[in-house]
Amino acid sequence: MLYANKQQLVDEINKTAKLFIDEFVTIPEQQKDSLIEGVDRTPAQMIAYQLGWLKLVKSWDDDELHGKSPVLPCEGYKWNRLGELYQTFYVAYQDYTLVELIQLFKNELLIWNSWITSLSDEVLFIKDKRSWTKPFPESWTVARFIHINSVAPFKTFRAKIRKWKKLKQL
Repeated sequence: MLYANKQQLVDEINKTAKLFIDEFVTIPEQQKDSLIEGVDRTPAQMIAYQLGWLKLVKSWDDDELHGKSPVLPCEGYKWNRLGELYQTFYVAYQDYTLVELIQLFKNELLIWNSWITSLSDEVLFIKDKRSWTKPFPESWTVARFIHINSVAPFKTFRAKIRKWKKLKQL
């Protein structure tokens, strides 16, 4: 999706994040780790996935601003091994309750919004304003990375959690 400006990007992130996270409020705690045939993640894993990516993408920019060369996607992982990376997200958050995961997500979203708001439109929308975007095609601006790792999965995982709830008949 193309955004006209930073505010439109932030508004879309917040809208889709709320729709996504609100789906989890009615899930009983004892079912947060339930895997259902036809849905590839548990409710807790869905939130852990989002938390992992929100932290990871922001860390690329933080590293660059602190004079380090960001390693994408993450130290020790290649783009063709993302499944292994996801497992680290799940492990990192496995001991949290569903209520705690929801709160962590909301807190991380505040950090994410603050970060995005601090960026200029030039950094967000013009290619190669951050070195970590340079190896990627022309359309991969900072805003595109932000969209792909927030709005897009918020929508995808909202559909997954809705399917999970339907199959669980919640």
